[in-house]
Amino acid sequence: MNRKYSRKKLQEAGQGYFFMSPTLFVLACFILGPIFYAVFLSFHNVRLLGETAYNFVGFANYERVFDDRRALIALWNTFKYVIIVVPSQTILAIILAATLNAGMKGEKFFRIVYFLPTLTSSAVLTLIFMWMYNREGLINFGLESIGLPTYDFIGDPNIALTAIMIMNIWATAPFFMVIYLAALQDIPDSLYEAAELDGAGPIRKFWSITVPHLKPITSFVVIMGIIGTFQLFDQSYIFSGGSGGPDNSTLTVVLLIYQYAFKSLDTMGYATAIAFMLAIVILVATLLQRKFSKEENLY
Repeated sequence: MNRKYSRKKLQEAGQGYFFMSPTLFVLACFILGPIFYAVFLSFHNVRLLGETAYNFVGFANYERVFDDRRALIALWNTFKYVIIVVPSQTILAIILAATLNAGMKGEKFFRIVYFLPTLTSSAVLTLIFMWMYNREGLINFGLESIGLPTYDFIGDPNIALTAIMIMNIWATAPFFMVIYLAALQDIPDSLYEAAELDGAGPIRKFWSITVPHLKPITSFVVIMGIIGTFQLFDQSYIFSGGSGGPDNSTLTVVLLIYQYAFKSLDTMGYATAIAFMLAIVILVATLLQRKFSKEENLY
């Protein structure tokens, strides 16, 4: 009886793995395989073009990061970008969602208008903002028309990264707004009615009812924001023409990885080492954020 039962269990397990085999094959070939290969490359000096050569160098590629001035600049630029963009887009998303949830006139129209940036290609948005930031673009035209000084938003190293931040906050906040808007629909109206009976105003209701109920959603939004902002590439690439300029002011870690991996012939191993370190940074930042959010929920 036990032997029959075990044979039946094995058959069921075999059938299950057989039906899962296409998915397992795709995971192994396109996710796990590249990850292990990238880790392998990070411990080698690699020349992939021409005659492929692998020279084992141990942790030399990882040690090189701390002596690479451009890598440290890219890390600092990315760090600044993350600590400014993530809180800003989260706060803006909450405000937009709360405004739309308040039952204002033309609510459906504003939902569509607010969400339009999310539907537009990132490259197209970047080109539009580059035109707006141009010396003769829309923003400088507006500044000049009211007698204010104009700026070289793209060419000034003190402003270039800030210009990208503003563009990304405006473009990504609507996506998170939709998530907050869905969460706001689940907050019972009875809580707001009880608060009104106690004499609470709109601001008090927002801080005492809305914000606490949105903590799990905020945790998710912050984690997604951290992952997305650490991987900033396309806007920085288009703004600078792939150089990270002016004066490395828009150079990010992912753009630096691209430059080392595809613009040099023998730095693929170094590029994968930087990529692996970036993955660890994102993982640590995500785990820390989750830990702090869980601790807040205990109180």
